[in-house]
Amino acid sequence: QVQLVESGGGLVQAGDSLRLSCAASGRSFSGYVVAWFRQAPGKGREFVAAISWSGASTVYTDSVKGRFTISRDNAKNTVYLQMNSLKPEDTAVYYCATKLGTAPVRSNYNYWGQGTQVTVSS
Repeated sequence: QVQLVESGGGLVQAGDSLRLSCAASGRSFSGYVVAWFRQAPGKGREFVAAISWSGASTVYTDSVKGRFTISRDNAKNTVYLQMNSLKPEDTAVYYCATKLGTAPVRSNYNYWGQGTQVTVSS
């Protein structure tokens, strides 16, 4: 069983940056693909980015390409989401999720964190 805890959310202005962290406990992240999702008020959960267990392969949803960067430090059992040039439409609860696997995928994750709120004011 993998437990995930997100941190780093907050209230920022448009154009600012934030770095989210997803820390795993219970077992090592090694061998697990990790992804970030988000859910805005009144909307469904949306895939944001994913990273392979080695960190060599990543995938992003189109709306964040060039602004967000996903990375991981397996020695620290932590995955990061660096968010730059934030926009009001990035406002959402951000969740990290993980599953066994090698290649990053956009769905079918088994373990989820509780989420961290990101609010971007205009």
